[in-house]
Parts: sequence; structure tokens; C-alpha cells
Amino acid sequence: MDINGRSLPETVLLSIRGRKARKANATPRKRVDGAQMVVASYNVHKCIGTDRRFDPERTARVIREIGPDVIALQEADNRFGDRAGLLDLARIEHETGLVPVPVSGNGKGHGWRGNVLLFKRGTVRDVHQIKLPGLEPRGALVAEIDLDETRTLRVIAAHLGLLRRSRSEQARVVLDIMSSQDERPTLLLGDLNEWRLGNRSALKTLHATFGFTPAAVPTFPSGLPVLALDRIMANRHGMVSSVEAHDTPLSRVASDHLPLTAFVSL
Repeated sequence: MDINGRSLPETVLLSIRGRKARKANATPRKRVDGAQMVVASYNVHKCIGTDRRFDPERTARVIREIGPDVIALQEADNRFGDRAGLLDLARIEHETGLVPVPVSGNGKGHGWRGNVLLFKRGTVRDVHQIKLPGLEPRGALVAEIDLDETRTLRVIAAHLGLLRRSRSEQARVVLDIMSSQDERPTLLLGDLNEWRLGNRSALKTLHATFGFTPAAVPTFPSGLPVLALDRIMANRHGMVSSVEAHDTPLSRVASDHLPLTAFVSL
């Protein structure tokens, strides 16, 4: 496997060195000002950790560690059967203030095709549940949130497919969403399942809109992250900063992905 022009062994070695450097230089993250938001994307792997234990409370503890204002979760519902939601959303709301963006027609599920979008403040103006093309049942949740009387944020929470061709088609659907809306500040959060960068990426069609992307940060596998499958992207230069993997003893075991976090300034 060739990743960003490097062999897999080289990438693993760089990941080990990078983790050691991050631990050595770790300092508490601080918001520059009160206008900054903490956003995150987290594939919770159906609340099954790397120890193969199903533990929704552990997943909730990771969310509390992050302390986000907005967080997109993937694989938060059962994929088969009644597709029931796996988290105690009422308890998460009580402990963090995060409430889910409402979805319709999903039975016992928390979200849309496993995608759950939680936010701490503001009012949901509009929600769209988008079916994404491909062999797998993938989707995107598009929410417009009025943060206050003057600021509205659009968030696209998505989980793209495992097949490269599907990801290319799904990226074009996301681009269509953007071109059909006004140019308000927009975040794209999710497990985009693409480790390639540049012209080899299945996401290259997004570059024109989300061209101001910070460096991709490895989040998978959580025990030794090598692949940058999870992304936080914006359609404004300087809107997203300090993109980091939330790498803690708890997050390394709670899922096969590390959460990805960032600061957002509107």
C-alpha cells in the first residue's frame, strides 16, 4: 500500500514518532476567544471497543472528554434489524448539553443511516436526510443551525463508502448539496473513508469548495493511527484550526477510530 507517497512501514514509523512527539508536547487545548466552537467527528464503531466489548457508557465518556459544541457521530445505530440507536442520548444531553438534530422515518434509530449530529446551542432551522449512492446504505445529514440572531451554520455529517468508486460518486452528491445552497459557512464532518490525498483522492472533486483544508490527521486504527479517514473541512479559509486526534487512554480502546477535533471560528 502506498499512502501519500510513502510505504506502509514508513507511515507506521512516522505515526509512532508523531504520537511520541504529541505526548511530549501535550498541553491543554484552550479556545482563543469565546466565539470559537469545538467541533468533532467520531466513528463510534457501534460502541464496540478494540477490546470487543459493547460499552455505550464508555463511548459517552469519550464525548464528555472532548466537550464539543458540535459533534458528528457515525455508526451510532445498529446496521441491521430494527436499526435501534445504541447511545443513551437523554443522559448525554443531561451531562453535556448536547441535543440531537431531529430526523424522521428512522424507527428506533438515533440518526440517519447511523449518522447522528449533536449540538449544544442554537436552533435547528432545517434538516435534510440525503441518501448517498453506492452498494452500501450510506447517508449524509445536512442541518442548518441558527447559532444566534445573526449567525447560521450549515453542517454536513456524512459517512462515505468503502469502495473508491462509491466515494467519488458520494463526493459529487456533497458538492451538489453545496452548489444548490447559498454560500453560508459550512462544515463537512465525518468518516470519509479516504486515506489518499491530492489528485489520487476520491474526494478531489471537493477541493474547489473545501479547498482550505488543514493537514489530514491520522485517526485509524485507534491503537496506532496511520490513516486519515476522518475529516473536518470548511468552505471558508481560516474557519477551521487546530485539527487534532483526540488521543487518550479511553479513546484508544472505545472504538477503532480516534475522534477528530478542531476549533471553528465563524
